[in-house]
Amino acid sequence: MKKVLIVDDAMFMRTSIKLILEKAGYQVVGEAENGEEGVRLYKELKPDLVTMDITMPIMSGIEALRAIRAFDPQARVIMVSAMGQEAMVREAVMYGAKTFIVKPFKEDTILQILSKI
Repeated sequence: MKKVLIVDDAMFMRTSIKLILEKAGYQVVGEAENGEEGVRLYKELKPDLVTMDITMPIMSGIEALRAIRAFDPQARVIMVSAMGQEAMVREAVMYGAKTFIVKPFKEDTILQILSKI
């Protein structure tokens, strides 16, 4: 069972992703509401996958991605972005994000992307 960390400042988004993943057999081992907390939980929980929002307070998703990849170059991070954030998504991929999911998303889209990672 793959362990997943969900990092998003919107509680409803964390809850939505968690329900989809748990229904599909993933184990959500942690949730964080900002990048700084996400980095701390990554180091503590060592999940198999991370879903990471790009725009968050305290530390952005891109900053958190860079910190996580510096700690663990093999980290598998999937960025979650709203429409219109293409430049930030390209930057995230440049820093090692495996792929991205565009909000709003469909359940089958998330599961397809995660199954490929």
